[in-house]
This record gives sequence, structure tokens and C-alpha cells, in this order.
Amino acid sequence: MTSSLSDKQIQHLYWRIGFGISSTELKTIRKLSKNQIINGLFSKSKEYTALSMDFGALLKNPKDLSREERKQLQKLRRDKMNELNLLWYKQLVTTDQILREKMTLFFHDHFAVRLRTPRACLHLNNLIRKYALGNFGDMLMSVSKSPAMLLFLNNRQNRKNQPNENFSREVMELFTLGRDNGYTERDIKEAARAFTGWNFKKDGTFVFRQNHHDYGSKTFLGKTGNFTGEDIIKILLEKKQTARYLVEKLYIYFVNETIDTKHIDHLTNVFYNSGYNLKIVLKEILSSDWFYDVKHIGVKIKSPVELIVGLSKPFQIQYEDPKVLLYLQKKLNQILFFPPNVAGWPGGKTWIDNSTLMLRLKLASVILNSGVIEWSDKGDMPENMIIKQQIYKKVKSRLQKKVKAKPNWEVFLSGLEQKDKTELINFLLQPELSGTATQVISGLDPSDTKNFVIELLSLPEYQLC
Repeated sequence: MTSSLSDKQIQHLYWRIGFGISSTELKTIRKLSKNQIINGLFSKSKEYTALSMDFGALLKNPKDLSREERKQLQKLRRDKMNELNLLWYKQLVTTDQILREKMTLFFHDHFAVRLRTPRACLHLNNLIRKYALGNFGDMLMSVSKSPAMLLFLNNRQNRKNQPNENFSREVMELFTLGRDNGYTERDIKEAARAFTGWNFKKDGTFVFRQNHHDYGSKTFLGKTGNFTGEDIIKILLEKKQTARYLVEKLYIYFVNETIDTKHIDHLTNVFYNSGYNLKIVLKEILSSDWFYDVKHIGVKIKSPVELIVGLSKPFQIQYEDPKVLLYLQKKLNQILFFPPNVAGWPGGKTWIDNSTLMLRLKLASVILNSGVIEWSDKGDMPENMIIKQQIYKKVKSRLQKKVKAKPNWEVFLSGLEQKDKTELINFLLQPELSGTATQVISGLDPSDTKNFVIELLSLPEYQLC
């Protein structure tokens, strides 16, 4: 097993478990062995920092409010969802617990919930963060009983003689076994009966409503008994397919979309035999030699969040109006706390389409060079949405929004070890350069470091990690 890592391999590691690495960090990290680097990442993420917000008026009972006050409450709820989005974005950019936050982002997609209820969304996000490097079974049980999940998949309406199958279907299809992997429609119906009576109090505390529960005998995945919801989850965890399904998703997220069956088989055994210990299986991935193979480097399309946070961190970007980050997320098709559906974001090549490609390629110049961006909430603007400021013709329109960002170029440039062309390319870009990119770079002036960096970050290669 390799005991040391090259600079490129370290960058690969830090992009996959976080959002890249600064030149200053790289200078320090490269002196350490592979095990020391990995152990350091887990050590920094041993604890977790929960997000916290003041909900104030949201705690009021809508029944006690006038019609106008209820309208104001709805607006406040929307504002708090935006605030929550930006709060997590800030933590992603500034935290030292990068491995835990990246795992939180992974499970934010795995347990995809789309609600306009900030208290429930905050609670779920912190719950996932708590277990992100712990036991998946504990996470699954806690998430299943969270107000956010009970609301989103209608399990509060799941009662004896009136079963609601939404949660029982998704817990198998999306959270454990995977679609069509060893369960039937009968299993879904029987599991729904077991989950009857699950609810929560006004303060968000889980409660089991005995009067709403179906106490009859149920047959689920070949077992028969007076099963409760907890029993169903335990039975699902007994199935090795659950471990395999999770391992495949982790592999696609952290390694490569192309599955290596031999690696999956090994990791499934490790994960299952550990009792679903996420730290153990993740450490097994990151400690392997194959994780650092060149075929896995620079082949993953960055998600919009990875792209935005990856730009924000090294330049310590400050936005005059942080709400511009909400617009960027929207236009790039990944709004935190607002997945498209219960299946989450498809990821991969779906991140790139005609409406996002131009913005992605121009994002660096927009954020780092006072660019101007045009957009329409209706999505009916032409593809060339981004126009450099010097050729921008100001249009008086409420749809016009400016990205007023203040990058800290002094910190970025002073941290660079080398400023020659080759070193900058190797540091900023993960994949091998295409012929077109090589041709573009050959025509650039490397003596103007600032502009050279912006041009490199505007290449299609920067979209990959």
C-alpha cells in the first residue's frame, strides 16, 4: 500500500472529501504520510458544529393570527429558508470539519426532503450532520422519525385502516435496498401498516400514537410478526443489499460513476460487517491505493455547490448581497434544502445543459472580475446570460441582477508557491488538458497571474474534479 501521496493525489483527495485545498495547506500537507493526512481529516471532523437560527415569530400558532399576520408569517418562513441556505453555505466555506460537511451534503441528497418549513429542515440537517461519520442505522432510524421526513412523505397521515404508503415505499426504494431490489408491492403495503401511528408533537419531538397504529400481524420480506416501524427498519438493515446500495452510492459520489464490482464487493463486506459504520467504510475507500488511480482523477463533474464553494474558499469571497448565492444556485440547478424530488439531484452529466453551461464557464470571471449576470426567473433568457462588464449594455429591468463579489486576491496570490504557467495549471486543474484547452492556454500571457488564473478557471477542465 502506498505510504505517500503526490500533490495531484492530495488535491484529488481534498476535492472529493471537501472543496479543494489552498496552496498554503498543500505545502504543509505534502510533508505527511497518506495515513497521517487521512487521520487528520477524520480527527478534525470528530466533533460537529450544528447550525443554529432564531425562529422568533415562526413559533406562533397560525390559528391565533389574523389573515394579514398569517401572510407575514408565510413571508417570514420563506426568508428563514433563504437564511438557512446561506447559513449552511457559510459553514461549507469556512469549516475545518470538511469531511463531516461533505458527508452531510451527500446524505442531504440521499434523504432528499423538499419543504418550506425551516425548523424541520434545520433539525434534519443537524441530525444528518450528527450521524454523518457515525452509524448509518442510527441515522436512518432518527431521520425516519424526524418532523421533516414525517411531513414530506406523509407518514403523519399513515393510520390504521387508512395506510399511506409513501414513506414505506421510499425507505426501501431510495434509502436502503434500492429500486426493485428484493421487495414487492405487498412488502410496501405491509411496511406501511407497521409505520402507522408515527407522528411528532408541536415542539418536534417524535411521538407514537397508539390509537393510530395497526397492531395486526404483518408479513415483510419473508418474516411474519406484529411488526412496528422500528422492526421494519431493523429488518432492512439485516439485508446485505442495504449495505451494497449505500456503498454503490458512496462510490459514485466519492470515486467514480463507473462501478468496479470487485471494489464494491469488498466495501460491502467491510460496511456490513462493521454494523454500518460510516467512518470505517469511508476510511477504507480513502486509504486504498485504487482511490488515487489516475482513472479516478478529474472525471467527476462538480455539483453547483462544489463549484461555488470551491471558488469561494481560496479567494475568501465576500458578496455585497449574499442573496446572489441563491440566484446562482437556482440558475445552476442545485438549491440547498430544495431538491427536485424525493430522489434528490441526479448528478453527473445532468449538471450540464444549455441553460447552465455558459454560466458555469463564466462563473470565475463573474465572481473574480466584477462581471455582470442577467437572468430571468422564468428561465426564458438567451444562453449568453453572462456578459463582461465592459461590453454590457445596461438594461433597466427588475430581472437584472449584479454579482458584486469581493475576492481577496492578495491572500490567494501570496499563498501560491509558484506562479509559472505549468505550476498554476497543475494546481488549479485536476484532469489532463484537452487539445483545445492547450491551444487556448498557449495564447495566454502567464505574466499577468490574476488574468491567467481567471482564464484557467474558465476552462471546461475546471468543471471537473
